[in-house]
Amino acid sequence: MYSYMGMGMGSDPMERLVKLASESAVVIFSVSSCCMCHAVKRLFCGMGVNPAVYELDQDPRGKELERALMRLLGNSQAVPVVFIGGKLIGSMDRVMASHINGTLVPLLKEAGALWL
Repeated sequence: MYSYMGMGMGSDPMERLVKLASESAVVIFSVSSCCMCHAVKRLFCGMGVNPAVYELDQDPRGKELERALMRLLGNSQAVPVVFIGGKLIGSMDRVMASHINGTLVPLLKEAGALWL
């Protein structure tokens, strides 16, 4: 599911992030031209997960959200950022580490994103 962020939400970017991150079992904040973003979306789709994807470069207020994500993560690379069950998982390195060590699937099941 590819979505665009509604303009009716609060003006505080962090508030918007929290609201958007909790609206679906898996939420990915992405930039459409980012290869790592594409890879993380493919990972979830390949697992049978249908994440909500917010393409920040296609949203008029995406730069604000990107800056809020950078503050949240404490680094300069804002995307991709993954939330599962409303909880911040992190960027590609954290998602892949969770996938490799076997903790990603239980998180997805707990959030209701995977049934098997």
